[in-house]
Amino acid sequence: MTRDGHRRSLLRRHRDFRLLWCGETAGKFGASVTGVAMPLIAVSELHASTFQIGLLSAASWAPWLVVGLPAGVWVDRLPRRTVMLAAAAASLVLFAAVPAAAWAGRLSTGLLLAVALLTGTAAVFFQTAYTAYLPDLLSPADQPEGNAKLHGSASAAQIVGLGSGGLLAQLAGAANGMLANAATFLVSLLCLGRIRHRETRAADKRAAERALRREIGEGLRLVARDRWLRTLTLYGATSNLALMGYQSILVAFLVREVGLAPGTVGVLVAAAGSGGVLGAFAARRVAARVGTARAMILFELGLPALALLIPLTGTGAGVLCYAVGGFGVSAGVVAGNVIKSGFQQHYCPPELLGRITASAAVLNYGTIPVGALLAGVLGTAVGLRPAMWITTAGVPLAALVLLLSPVGRVRDLPTTRRPADPAPAPAPGRGTTAATA
Repeated sequence: MTRDGHRRSLLRRHRDFRLLWCGETAGKFGASVTGVAMPLIAVSELHASTFQIGLLSAASWAPWLVVGLPAGVWVDRLPRRTVMLAAAAASLVLFAAVPAAAWAGRLSTGLLLAVALLTGTAAVFFQTAYTAYLPDLLSPADQPEGNAKLHGSASAAQIVGLGSGGLLAQLAGAANGMLANAATFLVSLLCLGRIRHRETRAADKRAAERALRREIGEGLRLVARDRWLRTLTLYGATSNLALMGYQSILVAFLVREVGLAPGTVGVLVAAAGSGGVLGAFAARRVAARVGTARAMILFELGLPALALLIPLTGTGAGVLCYAVGGFGVSAGVVAGNVIKSGFQQHYCPPELLGRITASAAVLNYGTIPVGALLAGVLGTAVGLRPAMWITTAGVPLAALVLLLSPVGRVRDLPTTRRPADPAPAPAPGRGTTAATA
């Protein structure tokens, strides 16, 4: 406590949260570098087609469809910090392989696809374990501040990473830019390894006796039978379809259609991403003033409507269309994710959080590779700018799922935690929501 009676910041008083924050921020920076560097490698060094660029984006998210459900069960059975360490170590090795292959003259589109698939698999385990680990690390009173700080720093890291990715690609080559991502996973490993906290959740004594298929089915039922979490999951799936649609072909659009240099692309994408910082820190204040459900409608429908400016992007002052549109999308999506994260952590039983998170995420993230592939097909068939019009229009339209659901008819999302043990038949539904960015 400070002298005026206010609690000190989590980053000052909670050593383990500070380490988790540093590791996660470093990882987000590296992932942002990759988000620019990988497409630039495909565009500038491998001369990949628009469809191949969309396929590359789809590959990094496809593992959610394959291993997402069993990952949730395994995360509930295993120490979650250990899962995060293993995933970070695998990502470090895989991302370092890209510049190594370039130096050896063995870089290819097939190699990039393989790296995207394998690092995407590691991300499934890391994200599922991380989501389930955070509520055990922080007390309920600290979780809103923790969510805001993590989302805010992640957005800031993405801004710097996106700008750095473009500049590194221009100065040192796109493949060499991947070294920055590999280095950030080393930082994550060091930070996670120093966390002293060990999970206090009781071991699930039934885990060894229950079939994997049964536990997967339970997670899906928990998500499907709760009207609040079912709605948020459906919204996330719809939103991600549109978001990844335009984001997967964005670099190709800015380089080939608008005619921007790689360094300019990085700076421009970083400027647009700065909206995420504003969204992260505005979320709690707006939600406290107007209610969590109303704030979600505002952030997920109002601000992302600016996405319709993105296809108007041109040279000169025309680049402001992307900067403003991307800023609005980033602010709205990140703010919505802060609100949903707090809801999830209060509403979901901690002993089931891993499989609930994974079940929702499979449905939520499962549309991402579909969106990337559709954008690649559209870009090839009708051109990059028309494809951008079609995909960006879906961003604000997705929020109609929220507006026409129970979320659109209340002031606040419920805060009462669902019971942990489902009835044998039929079980009352519970679930969680996944990030839509």
